[in-house]
Amino acid sequence: MNGSRVLVLNSGSSSVKYQLLDMADGSRPASGIVERIGEGPVADHAAALKQVADELAAKGLGLDSPELAAVGHRVVHGGTRFTEPTLITDEVVEEIEKLIPLAPLHNPANVTGIKVARSLRPDLPQVAVFDTAFHSTIPEAAARYAIDVATADRWGVRRYGFHGTSHAYVSRATAELLGKEPAEVNTIVLHLGNGASASAVRGGVCVETSMGLTPLEGLVMGTRSGDIDPAAIFHLSRVGGMSTDEIDTLLNKRSGLAGLCGDNDMREIGRRMGEGDDAAQLAFDIYIHRLRKYVGAYTAVLGRVDAIAFTAGVGENSAAVREAAMRGLTAFGIEVDGVRNALRSATARLISTETSRVAVAVVPTDEELEIASQTFDLVSA
Repeated sequence: MNGSRVLVLNSGSSSVKYQLLDMADGSRPASGIVERIGEGPVADHAAALKQVADELAAKGLGLDSPELAAVGHRVVHGGTRFTEPTLITDEVVEEIEKLIPLAPLHNPANVTGIKVARSLRPDLPQVAVFDTAFHSTIPEAAARYAIDVATADRWGVRRYGFHGTSHAYVSRATAELLGKEPAEVNTIVLHLGNGASASAVRGGVCVETSMGLTPLEGLVMGTRSGDIDPAAIFHLSRVGGMSTDEIDTLLNKRSGLAGLCGDNDMREIGRRMGEGDDAAQLAFDIYIHRLRKYVGAYTAVLGRVDAIAFTAGVGENSAAVREAAMRGLTAFGIEVDGVRNALRSATARLISTETSRVAVAVVPTDEELEIASQTFDLVSA
């Protein structure tokens, strides 16, 4: 292998994000996004990938460049079959397609991106990196739901977890921030964006995570409900007369912060709270309550917590969320320094006090780097 560059592709249902990373010097020669696929000039994913190729070629970084070592693809769901980065073959594509029922909104677009990229460069190694892979280590006691085992196994109903590349990167970066090896550190990672998830990582290995069969379970999110009594679905169907699709739309797109107060942007919610808006305040309080509940639960799961790491859009940028989530947890050895927490920075940093037994950190996530690193390591080997 001569090249040192990896092209990372994230093919969504209506967009393709890309980033070119050079693993030799850590530089990022190119990045971008093609949006509104299926509208106007971008007819489909083939057209979108062609546009990506053209944009790279215009910068002298075309797909035919000898410096390009591999393409790394984000794939949302790997089921129980894919628990590590995987070199893509025809058989692997077929297996990913079989997992579409577990991720009907994501895996089809991921597969399309893979197929188009392989058609453009069939000679180039291409690797699938799965959102679910980092969580494949959680024990059966955490992964299993308490339903009939035969039914669960037949239909693949278990906890898979998502945002795995982010949790992997941030847990490792947190250990580095503390000057320790990942194997020495127990970390609670809080990935707080429009989608939000928590994980408990013991010595670099994930042992629990908040998202489940789908990304709907767990924390309150921008438009997703997170945890809810399953019987609420039956109630909405039987009493409310709602169809399965209507309930699906309700819980995934009309719930969470947006469902509670009409906004899913934490900055806008903060502005409204400052003006005395009761709905915004209640939405914030519910969001924080759920978050604190998971921190407490994962403290119990880990037994010893060395660090809590905030990451993603809200986690990295909202001092108010961090302060509220950690408030009153001194009994757990958690103390946040108000001045440190208020400072804005693009680098990983500690926001806990000098006397806090648990380190509280803000660690910017870098899923593209994680995908590129896993891809490069695999093709190098």
